[in-house]
Amino acid sequence: MFYRLSPQVVLRDRWHPLWTETAERVLFIEAGGAFPPSHPTTRLCLDLLREALAAKMVASLADVGCGTGILGLAAAALGVPQVVSVDISWRAAQATQANARNNHLAGPLEVVRGSTECLQAVFDLVVANLPWEVQLEKVLELHRLAGGRGSLILSGFWDNQEALLQERYQNLGWTLQRRLVKDFWHPELPPDISFTWVAWLLKRP
Repeated sequence: MFYRLSPQVVLRDRWHPLWTETAERVLFIEAGGAFPPSHPTTRLCLDLLREALAAKMVASLADVGCGTGILGLAAAALGVPQVVSVDISWRAAQATQANARNNHLAGPLEVVRGSTECLQAVFDLVVANLPWEVQLEKVLELHRLAGGRGSLILSGFWDNQEALLQERYQNLGWTLQRRLVKDFWHPELPPDISFTWVAWLLKRP
């Protein structure tokens, strides 16, 4: 995996050699047993995260279902001073902690093993890359974590699944500010079958 977060910061795994400039900071991401960081929805969330952080100051961020911790690590590397990464999986929490230590980001990034209900604070930005079924279950929780002024970055679902989810957020006063898509095709699937992954940036007036 290779992803440029900024002119000075790049994300990569250790398995692919990469020539970088001396001044660049390289974040190494070890997947461990968690969801692979090269998944299309991870790329979509990184795109929206980079845009969101460039548009305004974000003092706090929650990465819900953090997996390897890649989204929280990216936010911390881009200057978010308080990042909380939460996951119910022990393996995911361990992978995130290891990646934070290895990249010298354990200071701004806190790892919590558990569900979102254990988080009492509200955040300027909440990122949740979760399967569609889990997204539906977590609407009210993510709404709570964003407080009155926070924003949401959501992904993990396909374009044919987004209507019901969007309706639920609209009923809570959220508006869709940005929508990105990425087609996914696998060689083991029939040629006429593909999936279009979706990512949103949601805000409230």
